[in-house]
Order: sequence, then C-alpha cells, then structure tokens
Amino acid sequence: MISALANSLRLMRAGYVFAREGVFSELDPALLPVSARLGLRAARLIERPGKNDQAGRLAAALTRLGPTYVKLGQFLATRPDVVGVAVARDLESLQDRMPPFPQAQAVAIVEQAFGRPINETFPTFGPSVAAASIAQVHRAEIRTAADPRPVAVKVLRPGIERRFTIDQDAFAFAAGKAEEFSAEARRLRLVETVATLRRSVTLEMDLRLEAAALSEMAENTRNDPGFRVPAIDWDRTAKEVLTLEWIDGTHLSDHAALEAKGFNLKELARIVIQSFLRHALRDGFFHADMHPGNLFVDGEGRLVAVDFGIMGRLGPKERRFLAEILYGFITRNYRRAAEVHFEAGYVPSHHSVEDFAQAIRAIGEPIHNRAADEISMAKLLTLLFEVTGLFDMRTRPELLLLQKTMVVVEGVARSLDPKLDMWSTAEPVVRDWIERNLGPAGRIEDAAEGALELGRFLGQVPGLMSRSAVLIEQLDASTRNGIVLAPETVAEIGRAEARRGRSTAMALWAIAALLAYIVYLIK
Repeated sequence: MISALANSLRLMRAGYVFAREGVFSELDPALLPVSARLGLRAARLIERPGKNDQAGRLAAALTRLGPTYVKLGQFLATRPDVVGVAVARDLESLQDRMPPFPQAQAVAIVEQAFGRPINETFPTFGPSVAAASIAQVHRAEIRTAADPRPVAVKVLRPGIERRFTIDQDAFAFAAGKAEEFSAEARRLRLVETVATLRRSVTLEMDLRLEAAALSEMAENTRNDPGFRVPAIDWDRTAKEVLTLEWIDGTHLSDHAALEAKGFNLKELARIVIQSFLRHALRDGFFHADMHPGNLFVDGEGRLVAVDFGIMGRLGPKERRFLAEILYGFITRNYRRAAEVHFEAGYVPSHHSVEDFAQAIRAIGEPIHNRAADEISMAKLLTLLFEVTGLFDMRTRPELLLLQKTMVVVEGVARSLDPKLDMWSTAEPVVRDWIERNLGPAGRIEDAAEGALELGRFLGQVPGLMSRSAVLIEQLDASTRNGIVLAPETVAEIGRAEARRGRSTAMALWAIAALLAYIVYLIK
C-alpha cells in the first residue's frame, strides 16, 4: 500500500511536468472519458506559454524529469507499436545530454573502484568532456614505457542505480494498472515493455558489460575495411569505470572538417551503411546507437564507433528474415518476401501467403518507381511493420530496435551523400550473406553441422541406454515390493501438508484484500 502510494505520487509529479510543458495539448478530448476531460482542462491551465512544437514539448518534459525519463524516451523511440510512428520519430531526436556531476565525485568514484589515489591510476584526470544520463566521460592520461598516452574514462553517475530503480518501479506500477483496465494496454504488453527497459538499463549500468560488448565487436570487425572500435584498457576498467583508447578523430557530423582533411563524404556514407548491415547480418550483433555524436573518422579515414551501452542482437532466424526481406524487395520477389514471414513464424499460418504477398507488393512497387535517392530502407521497414500488424504479427522487439537503428544510420548516410542509392549500396552485403548462408556453400555447412550433431548424439546413445536400463530395474523393483518410506519422512510430509494449508489460507486472504482494493479504485 505504501509502495503504491509512493509510486502514485511520483507519477503525479511526472504528470504535472508533462502538463506544464504542454505535452497533453495535442490530445483529443473527444477520445477521453468525461473525468479525464476535466483533468485535461486542468492540465491546460498550468501549461507553460510559448510552447508550439509538440516534439520539443515532450523532449523538454522528459529532460526535466531526469535521466530515467530521458532513457525512457529513447527506449520508446524504438517502440512505434506502443507510442505510434509519429511520436517515435519525434523521440529519436531526444538527446541524451545531462549536466555533468562534480569533478570531485568522479575522482571519488574512480578511487573507490580501484582502491588507490587517482594519480596512481591516472596521473592526469581532466574535467568532463561529455555527460549523459548514465555516465560522463573524462579525458585522462596513463603512463606507458614511452610517453604518456591519452585515454577516455567513462564514469558512472553517483546514485544512478537507486534513482533508476525508484523511477522504474513507478513505470512498472503504471503499466500494471494500465493492463488491469485496458485491453489495448495488454495487447501492447506494457508490463513487458517496462521490464525490457529495466533489463536494458541494468546492463548499461555495469560498464564491464559495455567493455565486453566492445570487445566482442572488436573481434567481429577486426578484418572489416573502413571500420574499427577503440581498444579497451581492462586494467583500468571496473563496474563504475570504463577506460578506452582516446579517439583523436573528426566527428562524422563535421562535414566541413572532413572535407578539409580530404575525406570523401560519399565513400564515408557507403561505409556507414555497409558496416551496419554487415554487423547485423553477418554477426547478429550491432551498435544500436549510431548517431553522429558516437561516430568519428580517424586519420586513416576509418569509421570509429564509440559508446557501446546500447547493442542489438539478431538470431539466425532474424538475420535470414532481414536478408531475404531486403533481397526480396531489391529483386521484386514479393512472394518470397511473404513466405519468409510465414517460415519465421512471424505471421500466423491461418493467413494466406498470397494475400500477404499482395500487401507487400503494395509497399514495394511504389519504391521501384522512384529515383534511387528517394528510396528509404528505414521507411520500407516501417511500412512493413504497419502492414504486418493487419496480419496479426506480434511485436518483435529485436526487429524494432533494428528498424530504429536503420532509421538513424540511413539519416547519417544521407547527410553525407543526399543522392545516396540505398539499394545499390546495400545489395552487395545482402547478396554476399545470402550466397554464403543460403547458397550451396551454406547448405554444405548446414549439412556438416547436422552431421556433427548426429555424431554427438550417437556418441551419447550407449550412456543413455545404460542409464535407462538402471532406471527400468529400479522402477520394476518399486512396483514389485512397493515404495517404503521412513517414519521421519512420513512425519515431514505431514508437516509440509500443514504448512501448505496455512499458506493456501494466507494466499486466499491476500487475494481477497487485493480484490477489495481494486473494487475501491473502480468506485
């Protein structure tokens, strides 16, 4: 009861901030019950004047509410099925920028993490150069055998775990109440959405896990042309501190500086698209926050990605789905694109493949009548997910994260080359994956893996047969002689049954109390 009251008060504060920033101004009163219309009128009375841009209102409210709400906004940008396509696109512009916390606190966190004075770990430890909702970055130096070497030190915000826990408890409370009273909330699986956010943020708050993600991508991309990631300093990395190679490069968004240094912007656009698709298709592991602030170009013209707090994963089924969908649209094979949805189990089998292929054709044909620079893969996936909703395709969070990232990546690439032909740029990567995994070489590899699995199973058969024989003998003896229980075993069973009876009674009382509370809320 106390927890419910505390969560209600926190949500009321959030509602006040939303009202003050004018977030509710776009709601249609006709769609709300009478009691909610009164609340909407009250909210309009406290609205801050001079707020005209809806996207700006929502971003301002989330930023004002603090780090958890900023992260919530970024997460909901990946869930257009929950908030709608228009709101999701607005939230994509939400910048994860927060005021830095004091230098003294950062120093104290580093010293506590390594158990020694700051100058023994970093002889030079400068002020914050970037601050986000979960951590901030400092430029520092470490001593090497030759000269001091610059590093980037990411430090977790003090008290951030407790702050996130409190706010996320309020989100879970609100989602649970929504699902109690709304079928639409249950369809959108709001409780599961909040739980996914909690898991995602929990992973981000252990910087060792970010280091592990960066290490995995370094292994995956070590032979990739035009792409690399910073090196990790594991000796100076802990749960609250991550130390990386300092990237002395040019921000990908600084087009003038890139051109002044002689870099080809069109070539960089190609590298951005093909690198992302290669990571998603080949590795099933991609950087899911590839906005320009996280991308640099080093002195050799290679794309360097930083900030690996948000990563996406695709299993073999999802990778095949993505490759065949994109290739189906490239080659106008809509029947095959439809079949992939059914083979993956995304569209229920009671629907017609032919009808679904027709719906996909309605998306694909207009694309082929447009100029190359007008074709958007991100828009294609957005439209595709809208159509699949008509065919009962359930939300796939991993595909939504992929689509959100593709929107960002495509925007970055087009800013470098407005005339970029997305399809011809993507085609070599998609074609190579299909030939490698679905062509003759892929079939041979699958057959070899199948043979290995069969060999492992056959190797286990003698042991399985031996254990089965022993089990059969034991069961036979039990049925002949009966099962004999020791007196103390019988007594313990009796005590367990008594405890179960008391537990059942307590559970029934708890359920009755909960029902009474719900009836009270309804009244």
